[in-house]
Formats: sequence, C-alpha cells, structure tokens
Amino acid sequence: MKTLKRNVRWLLLGRFVVVSSLFIAAVVIQLATASFLPLAPFYLLILSEYVTGVVFLLLLLFDSHFRGQAYAQILIDFGVITGLVYISGGIGGQLYFLYVFAIIAAGLVLGGRAAMMTAAFSAIVFGALADSLAYGWIPYFRPDQAPETGIGLALYTVFTAWGLYIVIAVLVSRLSSSLRKTRAALDAAQMEINIRERDAAAGRASAIVAHEIRNPLAAISGAVQVLQGELSLNAEQTRLMDIVVKESRRVSQSIEQFLSLASPGKQTYAMFKLTESLAETLTMLRMSGELSDRVRVGGNYGSAEYAFFGSAGQFKQVFWNLIGNALKAMPDGGSLSIDFHRPKKNELSIRIVDTGRGMTAAEQARMFEPFYTRFDGGRGLGMAVVRQILESYAGKIQVQSEPHVGTDITITLPYREFNMVEKPGAAAGRP
Repeated sequence: MKTLKRNVRWLLLGRFVVVSSLFIAAVVIQLATASFLPLAPFYLLILSEYVTGVVFLLLLLFDSHFRGQAYAQILIDFGVITGLVYISGGIGGQLYFLYVFAIIAAGLVLGGRAAMMTAAFSAIVFGALADSLAYGWIPYFRPDQAPETGIGLALYTVFTAWGLYIVIAVLVSRLSSSLRKTRAALDAAQMEINIRERDAAAGRASAIVAHEIRNPLAAISGAVQVLQGELSLNAEQTRLMDIVVKESRRVSQSIEQFLSLASPGKQTYAMFKLTESLAETLTMLRMSGELSDRVRVGGNYGSAEYAFFGSAGQFKQVFWNLIGNALKAMPDGGSLSIDFHRPKKNELSIRIVDTGRGMTAAEQARMFEPFYTRFDGGRGLGMAVVRQILESYAGKIQVQSEPHVGTDITITLPYREFNMVEKPGAAAGRP
C-alpha cells in the first residue's frame, strides 16, 4: 500500500512536469509564430490537466484507493493526449509521441500488464484517429491541417507509432518487473536486518543473564567440593554432593556454549593447519573416553595439510561438536571417515561421514535450532554454534543422512593457498 501510494505521488509529479513542459513550449512558440496549432483549445486541455492534478492530489491525501486513482489519472491523460493529437492534425502534428508517457506511467505505477494494455489501447485509438482523418471519415480540426501526402505515408506513420508503443511497453514491463523484484528483495533484506538486530539485542541481554548465573554457580560448585574434603560424609551424602558438582559442571558447560552462541567475543586470527586442529580434537576425544576403540577412524586427514587463516580454537570447537555428535550416534561402535578435498581452486571441503543411527528428514530440518538435541543429556547448542562459526567465515555446511545408515556432513570454506612462513594479507578464509 505504501509503495503504491508513493508511485501515485510520483505519477502526479510526472504529470505536472510533462504538462508544464508542454505549456512552456506553447508559450515560446506563440511568441515566435502563430502557425503552430490553435492555442486556445491547447491551453484548455493543459488547464484540465492542472485541475485534475489538484483533484487527484486531494484524493491522495484523503482517499486510500490508490490503484483506482492511478487508473483514473492515466485514463484522463489518455483523453487529453488524444485531444492534443487531434487538434494538432493527427500524424501531421507529431504529438502522437505523447502516448509514450502514458505507457511509461502505466507500467511503472501499475505494472507490466497495464503498460501492455495502455500500449494496445494507444495503438488502436491513434490508428483509428489517423485513418479516420486520412480517409475523411472525420474532419480535421482545421482545414489547412490536411497533409498533402497520400494514404501510404499515413499508414507508414501509424505502423511506426505502433512499433514504438509496443517496444516501449515491453521495455517498461521488464523494468517494472525488475524494480518490483528488487524492491521485494530490499524489503526482505530490511526485515532480515531488523530480525537480526532484535536477536542480537536479545542475545546480549541473555548473555548478561547467563554470565550472572555462571558466577554463583561456580561458587556453589567450589563450596561443595571444599565441604566434601573437610566433612566426614556417609555414602548417601557423598552421592548427593557428587550429583551437585556434576550437575553444576553440566549447567556451566551449557552456559559456556550459550555464551559462545549469543556473544562469540573477539577472536585472534593466525595461520594454522586445519589437520593439526583436527588431530588435537581427536586426541582430546580419546582422552575424555568419547572416542573408543570400537570406532574406526579413517580418511585422508592424516596426510592432508592445509594452512588456513583464522581461529584455531573456533575450528577445534567445530570439529569437537561434529565428531562428538557422530560418536554419540554410534554408541556400539562403527566407522568414522574424515577427508579433506579441493573441489575448486578457491574452495576447501571437509567431509565427515559416520555409520551411526542417522537422522530423519524432520530431525535434519531442526538440527541447527538452538536447544534442539537428539541425544540424552545433550544441550542442543553445539550445531547452532557450528553453523554460526562457519557463517562467520562465509562457509557452508551440507548434511545428508538416512536413518540406520549414517550421516554425511560436508563443510565448504573459501580457501587460498598459503605457505606457513608467509605473512597473510587479505585471506579469503578470514571472516
């Protein structure tokens, strides 16, 4: 509605500019010569445009039927143009080009279909007027306006005008469609920006709350551990305090991941080897007991060496979450394959494939949602953090999974080759 109102406002302004230009041209011609055309009816038609312009301006302020106003303006303009063409002598007056302005106005304000309809109507009316004058079916406005040329030139002029109207209508239609798509894309982008700004504000507020929870939680956990060492506790009391410490650590880890998602913080970027970060992550998973001997780890990650400019800690977090989920999906063991490839010169692909329980289509659709988890005891933040980190590097993540078959995850990153001794400039891998 706002867009249509703005278009109608521009239509009013365009009418005023064109009519004023014609008025100034008539005055200049009248001062120079009196042989141009009968100026009294010309001025009357110009005055009608100004009067209707004022009426439509008032309607624009007090009425909301903007599409109807646009159609009415174009119809009135069409009638005025036809009157100007008639009093100027038809094809001899050279004012039939004014139909072009009506076609352009219809296309830009009402769309491509309106432009084509206006062009067709202009061709029919001008053709009928020109033929009627040429064959003597209607008289010329002034007898001396009858051209000395034959019907052939009249038909040639009419066909030329028709071609002009059609070409202008097609061009305006394409332009109108492009403008509407661009405007829709801009509106969607603006809406996305507004949503992201609100989410960022909510994230900052949530991060403050989470930070305030984490500090007393750490104090509670520390106090319980001190009491465990100083008090003589029976088995039941020891079990209860162990539960307090264990759950405090679990909540603290959840808060840490939430803080990473809500407020990633400042990162330090440097050259590092992705395969080394992966190897360190696998070592930590083995030490924690999550990666057992029942899982066979394969792939070319052991021989592939790719230098990357970014945060090694962030990619350790990415590998930890992705491989950790793969291991949880294979509680009875299985096969895990990790491969690095260069599908294109400026891309690096990391593929992680497991033979775990897989995912349904519904689970895949929700896997990046914060707080959604498929595993008991999971916090549902890992994959959201992974996607956020990869997006900060202009990377992509694709997931293919089938229940009871396994999951295939492919990470694609912008990449350029580096030597580890090279000082990085504007690296494609840098966020």
